[in-house]
Amino acid sequence: MTRRISSSFAMLLAALVSLSTASLAAPERKPDLADLVAGTYVGDIISDARGSSKSGVTITVTRVAKDRVAIACDCARIPKVEIPIERAMDAILASSGPHVFLIENQRDPRRLSLTIDDASLSLEKQ
Repeated sequence: MTRRISSSFAMLLAALVSLSTASLAAPERKPDLADLVAGTYVGDIISDARGSSKSGVTITVTRVAKDRVAIACDCARIPKVEIPIERAMDAILASSGPHVFLIENQRDPRRLSLTIDDASLSLEKQ
């Protein structure tokens, strides 16, 4: 009987330890706009004040903070930038700064219009 109580106690202790370990884990954060738009986009530089247009450009949008994304491009002409974003009616757009970041959810939620350093891009999420 002592053996049965010991094994029951050991199982109870193991369950309590696993529960306390789970509660110590970082709380899961709620996804924000940056999570929603993060991903790989492919498209074209459709106009460029400093050069010609270019097809087949790949942009990577990465969440860096709440409602803030980093933009990296495989084309050296487009510098890496960080853009704060916000929702306005049915669009997600740059909340401040010199860059244009626009996703019109009602029109086409996979389409990203982007202007960085006088170059405008039209991209589609992959």
